[in-house]
Amino acid sequence: MQFESTEEQVIITPDMLDEYDAEALPQPGSREQRLLILAGLFVLVNQVALVLARDRSVLDLWPVGVWIACAAVGHRALERRLRDRDPLLFPLAMFLSGWGLNLISRLVPSFMWRQSLWLVIGTAALLGLVALPGDLRWLRRYRYTWLIAGLVVLAISILIGENPSGGGPRLWIWLRLGNIYYQPSELLKILLVAFLASYFADHHRFIHADTIRLGPVRIPSPAFLAPVLLMWGITVVVLLWQRDLGTATLFFVVFLLMLYVASGQTSLLVAGMALLLVAGVVAYNAFDVVALRVDVWANPWATADTEAYQVVQSLMAVSAGGLFGQGIGQGYPLSIPVVHSDFAFAAIGEEWGLLGLIVVLVALAVIVTRGMRIAIQTRQTFRALLAAGLSMTLGLQALMIMGGVLKLLPLTGVTLPFVSYGGSSLLTSFAIIGLLLVLSHVERSAA
Repeated sequence: MQFESTEEQVIITPDMLDEYDAEALPQPGSREQRLLILAGLFVLVNQVALVLARDRSVLDLWPVGVWIACAAVGHRALERRLRDRDPLLFPLAMFLSGWGLNLISRLVPSFMWRQSLWLVIGTAALLGLVALPGDLRWLRRYRYTWLIAGLVVLAISILIGENPSGGGPRLWIWLRLGNIYYQPSELLKILLVAFLASYFADHHRFIHADTIRLGPVRIPSPAFLAPVLLMWGITVVVLLWQRDLGTATLFFVVFLLMLYVASGQTSLLVAGMALLLVAGVVAYNAFDVVALRVDVWANPWATADTEAYQVVQSLMAVSAGGLFGQGIGQGYPLSIPVVHSDFAFAAIGEEWGLLGLIVVLVALAVIVTRGMRIAIQTRQTFRALLAAGLSMTLGLQALMIMGGVLKLLPLTGVTLPFVSYGGSSLLTSFAIIGLLLVLSHVERSAA
């Protein structure tokens, strides 16, 4: 008996390779889930260590339950709505916000319920943006409406604004819900970026076609710049009226960077930075708070026990942290006034050390980098400018406060995104992540 063997020729086509690669590579949902689990373990271990170190009740672990619920609901909703989203943005945002919960629980336990509530609201806002039409046409089409509405709310804060601490600039509106306050300038960050992205996208062809030469600098025509300068100018004037100088500086730099991205003209960026320097000199002579912060930045040791007390204590806390930190609940970060808000970065440096500072810096840098990557890969001008503007806003805000804490820059009073205490900032940061997730999904789906 003979057996006849036959050979079949297998032909592998490019389509089969693409299908194989798609199945072999981890999907965004699974990668996101694994990263969220790692972040959850970090938050849980930190909270357990804090309970043991400070001899607290096991009931103080409840913020971790809130965090887990937000992460689980957020992941499930994103998996249904945005299958092709960037898998790093949401886990990194939750990682930093969870670390922020650990920090607030360590520094001001009585504020924990507020920060936890704002985390829930921020997650809900993120999912609400995800549920809206994915092309973000609604954000582009009604740019003047959104921006004017934001300015009206900001103007209302001038009339009836309050300061939860009782003194200083009245930047918050009391929501009549216990001690819950909202800062309208945080909402204006997103609205201004959306306005600039929409305006530059609709008038992109006029940026290079009609320019005026002023020496070595070529600037777009007044017909192009007038409307955007008017709206931006009103925004900055209102912020200066409120003495919210840190946010005003942030808006100015974001405006310059978005104009540079839209035009590609380095001369505009250089001229704008020179104008910012001149404005800083004027503000130094016009506003006592600016002069004080610049003097403290230049030489904090001269007034280490008075005006520069915060900055000096911040530097000492970071120095005491060393490479690996004093340990969770072991340092003395409460010696820094308002440490839970303005100097959260210093508190991390003392108890988590240089390693903790680097982790925070890298996490924020990855978020900004992923956002800029979305902008580069986007084919549509508005969405590209929107992704770039939102990413730069987060990155610049983080650099401004980290530089102030480490005495590399004058202190501006902005918050560290996701980490510092402050519901308005947390809500805005999550809204930015939501928009970036939508943009990443739109581009990956169209590819």
